[in-house]
Amino acid sequence: MFFHKINCVAWIAGVDEAGRGPVIGPMVVALVALDESRIGILENIGVKDSKMLSPSRRERIRKILEEILEYTAIRVVQPREIDEAVEGISSENLNSLEATVIADLVLQALKKIGLSRVYVDSPDPVAERFGRILATRINKDIVVVAENHADIKYPVVSAASIIAKSEREKIISELKRVYGDFGSGYPSDPKTREFLKRLLENNRELPPIVRRSWKTLSRLM
Repeated sequence: MFFHKINCVAWIAGVDEAGRGPVIGPMVVALVALDESRIGILENIGVKDSKMLSPSRRERIRKILEEILEYTAIRVVQPREIDEAVEGISSENLNSLEATVIADLVLQALKKIGLSRVYVDSPDPVAERFGRILATRINKDIVVVAENHADIKYPVVSAASIIAKSEREKIISELKRVYGDFGSGYPSDPKTREFLKRLLENNRELPPIVRRSWKTLSRLM
């Protein structure tokens, strides 16, 4: 187990993403880290899975998190990167791309802090498989814990989910100012489907915010 070389503090990290499923907009992956002995603080401020919090509550908690977390890093994965992964061009699949992004975030963190464990909300229903892939790519002497619904079970992952969700919502708000109101960006959203349908019917070039590899487009066409 790896400990911080300066003060022998055991640091743990949590990783989660927001926006894996939408047909519009990027996916945001966040890593947060803190001294394991301070986990109770996260629980005290009401940290929980971001989907269980209102947008305003998420923003309030994020501001507190930015003050108490020792380390935070965010990676915005653009639609083009996602398309290339889904189509098998740059990665084997989307899970592989996500594992690469997470591994990069962990390795960057290790240059600045010592980590003993990393908790990850697994995108793969077989969490152990994703954990093995991730551990291989990190290839450092730290424990990787990948579990389904880790954002509910581990406060440090919940904190990462709040940061990721909040950051994506800010990006989506900016995109709407540029492209108009496309709803949530999820395929199940009627406003999102109507936005895409209008683009297709008017033979307009799809903007770079749209994931072309999603089946939503072929169904609308």
